[in-house]
Amino acid sequence: MSDRRNFIKAGLATIGAATVGVVIAPKSLSAAEAPAAPAAKPPFSGIIYSKENPGQWSEKVKGHAPQVKVEGDKVSIITNHSMSEKHYIVRHTLVTDGGDVVGEKTFYPSDEAAKSEFELPEGVTKLYATSFCNKHDMWVTEFTV
Repeated sequence: MSDRRNFIKAGLATIGAATVGVVIAPKSLSAAEAPAAPAAKPPFSGIIYSKENPGQWSEKVKGHAPQVKVEGDKVSIITNHSMSEKHYIVRHTLVTDGGDVVGEKTFYPSDEAAKSEFELPEGVTKLYATSFCNKHDMWVTEFTV
């Protein structure tokens, strides 16, 4: 009788293990059946916006993405945005590819426009101009000289 019980226990254990293996073991999918990988989001998506990646502010690009003009050793940043007590550009910064802040300018609602000018550092070829709006977050324009 004991042998019969052990035989049944062993049989049930084997069937249970086989069933779990079937349930747990994933089916191999062909390339056509495999789900597509989600598209990679740009770095800082939803935190920092750009003309190429405006996120929730797709209709705000023209008045928020900083425009850059390089003349000689000067970099001008302009954000074509109105300036009022309730809605204005707070700040511009110019940052190197290495993360060094070249310059920064803070604006006030009473300023006529969000315009700034900085001296271009020697040997730097890739830079980022940022513009921060009090309602529509931080925007960046990447550029090379």
